[in-house]
Amino acid sequence: MENTNSDHTSIDQLIAQRLKSLRAERGWSLDELAKRSNVSRATLSRLENAEVSPTTSVLGKLCAAYGLTLSRLMHMVEDTFVPLIRRNTQSVWTDPTIGFRRRSVSPPAQTLAAEVLECELEPGTRITYDRPPGLGLEHHLLLIEGQLEVSVDGQTYNLYPGDCLRYQLFGPSAFATPQQCSARYILFLL
Repeated sequence: MENTNSDHTSIDQLIAQRLKSLRAERGWSLDELAKRSNVSRATLSRLENAEVSPTTSVLGKLCAAYGLTLSRLMHMVEDTFVPLIRRNTQSVWTDPTIGFRRRSVSPPAQTLAAEVLECELEPGTRITYDRPPGLGLEHHLLLIEGQLEVSVDGQTYNLYPGDCLRYQLFGPSAFATPQQCSARYILFLL
Protein backbone atom coordinates (compact mmCIF):
# COMPACT_ATOMS: atom_id res chain seq x y z
CA MET A 1 0.00 0.00 0.00
CA GLU A 2 1.59 3.24 -1.10
CA ASN A 3 1.38 6.37 0.95
CA THR A 4 -1.13 8.79 -0.44
CA ASN A 5 -0.68 12.48 0.31
CA SER A 6 -2.97 12.19 3.33
CA ASP A 7 -1.13 9.04 4.51
CA HIS A 8 2.20 10.83 4.03
CA THR A 9 0.92 13.84 5.96
CA SER A 10 -0.30 11.68 8.84
CA ILE A 11 2.97 9.74 9.08
CA ASP A 12 4.88 13.05 9.06
CA GLN A 13 2.68 14.22 11.94
CA LEU A 14 3.27 10.97 13.83
CA ILE A 15 7.02 11.25 13.26
CA ALA A 16 6.91 14.87 14.45
CA GLN A 17 5.08 13.87 17.64
CA ARG A 18 7.52 11.02 18.31
CA LEU A 19 10.57 13.23 17.73
CA LYS A 20 9.19 15.82 20.13
CA SER A 21 8.48 13.18 22.80
CA LEU A 22 11.94 11.58 22.41
CA ARG A 23 13.55 14.97 23.03
CA ALA A 24 11.25 15.65 26.00
CA GLU A 25 11.97 12.20 27.52
CA ARG A 26 15.67 13.08 27.57
CA GLY A 27 15.09 16.60 28.85
CA TRP A 28 17.00 18.08 25.91
CA SER A 29 16.39 21.55 24.56
CA LEU A 30 16.29 22.10 20.80
CA ASP A 31 19.79 23.59 21.10
CA GLU A 32 21.07 20.47 22.89
CA LEU A 33 19.60 18.17 20.24
CA ALA A 34 21.02 20.39 17.49
CA LYS A 35 24.52 19.95 18.99
CA ARG A 36 24.11 16.19 19.42
CA SER A 37 22.66 15.57 15.95
CA ASN A 38 24.36 18.25 13.84
CA VAL A 39 20.90 19.32 12.59
CA SER A 40 20.03 23.01 12.81
CA ARG A 41 17.71 24.18 15.57
CA ALA A 42 15.39 25.73 12.95
CA THR A 43 15.09 22.42 11.08
CA LEU A 44 14.41 20.55 14.32
CA SER A 45 11.66 22.98 15.25
CA ARG A 46 10.05 22.70 11.81
CA LEU A 47 10.23 18.87 11.98
CA GLU A 48 8.70 18.70 15.45
CA ASN A 49 5.87 20.96 14.31
CA ALA A 50 5.31 18.84 11.16
CA GLU A 51 5.96 21.89 8.99
CA VAL A 52 8.35 19.89 6.78
CA SER A 53 8.76 16.24 5.87
CA PRO A 54 11.91 14.66 7.28
CA THR A 55 14.64 13.51 4.91
CA THR A 56 16.56 10.26 5.23
CA SER A 57 19.73 12.15 6.12
CA VAL A 58 18.12 14.18 8.90
CA LEU A 59 16.29 11.17 10.35
CA GLY A 60 19.58 9.24 10.27
CA LYS A 61 21.30 11.99 12.27
CA LEU A 62 18.45 12.18 14.78
CA CYS A 63 18.32 8.41 15.19
CA ALA A 64 22.07 8.36 15.85
CA ALA A 65 21.66 11.07 18.49
CA TYR A 66 18.87 9.06 20.15
CA GLY A 67 20.62 5.68 19.75
CA LEU A 68 17.80 4.26 17.60
CA THR A 69 17.66 2.65 14.19
CA LEU A 70 15.47 4.39 11.63
CA SER A 71 13.28 1.30 11.63
CA ARG A 72 12.86 1.46 15.39
CA LEU A 73 11.80 5.11 15.13
CA MET A 74 9.32 4.25 12.37
CA HIS A 75 7.97 1.37 14.48
CA MET A 76 7.35 3.81 17.33
CA VAL A 77 4.87 5.65 15.10
CA GLU A 78 3.25 2.53 13.66
CA ASP A 79 0.90 -0.12 15.00
CA THR A 80 1.78 -2.85 17.49
CA PHE A 81 3.25 -6.29 16.74
CA VAL A 82 1.31 -8.72 14.55
CA PRO A 83 2.72 -12.07 13.37
CA LEU A 84 1.59 -11.89 9.70
CA ILE A 85 2.23 -8.71 7.77
CA ARG A 86 0.65 -8.73 4.32
CA ARG A 87 2.48 -6.78 1.63
CA ASN A 88 -0.45 -4.40 1.16
CA THR A 89 -0.28 -3.43 4.86
CA GLN A 90 3.50 -2.95 5.08
CA SER A 91 4.48 0.59 5.88
CA VAL A 92 6.23 2.45 3.06
CA TRP A 93 8.21 5.62 3.67
CA THR A 94 9.74 7.66 0.89
CA ASP A 95 12.25 10.46 0.67
CA PRO A 96 11.39 11.96 -2.73
CA THR A 97 14.17 14.57 -2.45
CA ILE A 98 16.82 11.88 -3.05
CA GLY A 99 14.85 9.01 -4.56
CA PHE A 100 14.80 6.61 -1.61
CA ARG A 101 11.95 4.27 -0.71
CA ARG A 102 11.81 2.02 2.36
CA ARG A 103 9.25 -0.72 2.96
CA SER A 104 9.10 -2.20 6.46
CA VAL A 105 8.64 -5.87 5.55
CA SER A 106 9.11 -7.10 9.11
CA PRO A 107 9.09 -4.14 11.50
CA PRO A 108 10.89 -4.23 14.83
CA ALA A 109 8.99 -5.59 17.79
CA GLN A 110 9.74 -5.75 21.48
CA THR A 111 9.89 -9.56 21.45
CA LEU A 112 11.78 -10.00 18.15
CA ALA A 113 15.45 -9.11 17.69
CA ALA A 114 15.57 -8.69 13.90
CA GLU A 115 13.82 -6.48 11.39
CA VAL A 116 13.65 -6.64 7.60
CA LEU A 117 13.48 -3.76 5.12
CA GLU A 118 13.01 -3.65 1.37
CA CYS A 119 14.74 -0.56 0.02
CA GLU A 120 14.89 1.10 -3.37
CA LEU A 121 17.29 3.78 -4.56
CA GLU A 122 16.80 5.63 -7.84
CA PRO A 123 19.72 6.00 -10.27
CA GLY A 124 22.39 8.48 -9.18
CA THR A 125 21.34 8.43 -5.52
CA ARG A 126 23.68 8.62 -2.53
CA ILE A 127 22.70 8.32 1.13
CA THR A 128 25.31 8.87 3.84
CA TYR A 129 25.14 8.27 7.56
CA ASP A 130 27.77 9.94 9.75
CA ARG A 131 27.49 7.36 12.51
CA PRO A 132 25.46 4.27 13.37
CA PRO A 133 22.41 4.45 15.62
CA GLY A 134 24.05 1.82 17.83
CA LEU A 135 27.61 0.50 17.78
CA GLY A 136 27.96 -2.97 16.30
CA LEU A 137 24.49 -3.11 14.75
CA GLU A 138 24.48 -6.19 12.52
CA HIS A 139 23.39 -5.83 8.86
CA HIS A 140 22.82 -8.39 6.13
CA LEU A 141 22.18 -6.68 2.78
CA LEU A 142 20.95 -8.77 -0.16
CA LEU A 143 20.90 -6.97 -3.51
CA ILE A 144 17.85 -8.07 -5.54
CA GLU A 145 18.09 -5.80 -8.62
CA GLY A 146 20.47 -3.22 -10.06
CA GLN A 147 23.84 -2.12 -8.72
CA LEU A 148 24.78 -0.74 -5.34
CA GLU A 149 27.97 0.63 -3.83
CA VAL A 150 28.08 0.31 -0.04
CA SER A 151 30.76 1.96 2.07
CA VAL A 152 31.14 0.73 5.64
CA ASP A 153 33.75 2.08 8.03
CA GLY A 154 35.98 3.24 5.15
CA GLN A 155 35.72 0.05 3.05
CA THR A 156 33.73 0.16 -0.23
CA TYR A 157 31.90 -2.81 -1.76
CA ASN A 158 30.30 -3.02 -5.22
CA LEU A 159 27.26 -5.25 -5.19
CA TYR A 160 25.42 -6.98 -8.03
CA PRO A 161 22.15 -8.98 -7.97
CA GLY A 162 22.38 -11.94 -5.62
CA ASP A 163 25.36 -10.53 -3.66
CA CYS A 164 25.04 -10.41 0.12
CA LEU A 165 27.08 -7.99 2.23
CA ARG A 166 27.29 -8.79 5.96
CA TYR A 167 28.73 -6.32 8.43
CA GLN A 168 28.60 -4.82 11.87
CA LEU A 169 28.38 -1.05 11.83
CA PHE A 170 30.77 0.94 14.00
CA GLY A 171 31.31 4.11 11.95
CA PRO A 172 30.05 6.03 8.92
CA SER A 173 28.28 4.32 6.04
CA ALA A 174 27.01 5.22 2.58
CA PHE A 175 24.78 3.69 -0.09
CA ALA A 176 25.09 4.82 -3.73
CA THR A 177 23.74 3.84 -7.13
CA PRO A 178 25.42 4.61 -10.46
CA GLN A 179 23.91 7.32 -12.67
CA GLN A 180 22.34 4.78 -15.05
CA CYS A 181 21.07 2.16 -12.62
CA SER A 182 18.73 1.90 -9.63
CA ALA A 183 18.93 -0.67 -6.84
CA ARG A 184 16.45 -2.75 -4.89
CA TYR A 185 17.70 -4.61 -1.86
CA ILE A 186 16.62 -6.41 1.28
CA LEU A 187 18.23 -5.31 4.53
CA PHE A 188 18.14 -7.54 7.62
CA LEU A 189 19.00 -5.73 10.88
CA LEU A 190 19.87 -7.43 14.14
